[in-house]
Amino acid sequence: AAGGGAASGAAGSSSGGKEKEKEWPKLDVQAVATLGVALVASGEELGAEMTIRNFNHIFQYGDPPVRRAVPLGLAVLSTSKPQNVNGTSVVDTLSKMTHDPDPETATNAILAMGLCAGGTNNSKVAGQLRSLATYYGKEPGMLFAVRIAQGLVHAGKGLVTLSPYHPDRSLPHFPALASLIALCHVSLDFKGLVLGKHHFLLYLLVGAMRPRMLVTVDADLNPLPVTVRVGTAVDVVGLAGRPKTITGFQTHTTPVLLAIGERAELATDEYLPLTSVLEGVVILKKNPEFEGQ
Repeated sequence: AAGGGAASGAAGSSSGGKEKEKEWPKLDVQAVATLGVALVASGEELGAEMTIRNFNHIFQYGDPPVRRAVPLGLAVLSTSKPQNVNGTSVVDTLSKMTHDPDPETATNAILAMGLCAGGTNNSKVAGQLRSLATYYGKEPGMLFAVRIAQGLVHAGKGLVTLSPYHPDRSLPHFPALASLIALCHVSLDFKGLVLGKHHFLLYLLVGAMRPRMLVTVDADLNPLPVTVRVGTAVDVVGLAGRPKTITGFQTHTTPVLLAIGERAELATDEYLPLTSVLEGVVILKKNPEFEGQ
């Protein structure tokens, strides 16, 4: 009798399990942990590449709340950096996720595409979002997410970045990091919050928006155009001598735009910067030794 009762109880629980599968918690512990993994790995390239591969496995085998957090985790790993990370294309992975059968996962993937290309005017992502706008034309909630993503891609007409790291990825920008992770938590319940009465929570992202141009000024804060070399940053920590800090550079006249992973250095000895990192607004002073030459 006990065995029969257990069998009937198991049968009842299995039949009830199908109904309960739809009632997943919005803010699941594992979903938050997925975002935590992305935060830990976002500081350096090798860890980010390994985590992207792990996220692909989690997306295949995880529960629905975890699968919904995977696109947001990928967005944290490559915010405002749509190009390939060591041969791994995050945008292509997110593009596949935008057609997921679960609408909440697809919505988060659409928003993640906007974050990945935030402020870059990336033509590939913009084209994919245009096709998604046609695909989801009759679904208002999904279309709203597509419009938000399109706005993020063209944010500031390509003059701002959402990245929580400074251009050469040497230092995190904590207000931007807090804004990003707060928006990711809001997106875990996109339908209830953003599509409900709390759409203003999207303004959390304003804390992550900052200009990515390099502007040089003199001591009186007047614009001072100088020639600078802009190229891919090279990690020179621990190298002997004075190794080159950038590679594959191009020479421009300020103001210039700095993409993620790029670094700038002055191409002339006429001026000396008052900061060691050339980014944002930099004050220059005349080099006294240059005047004597």
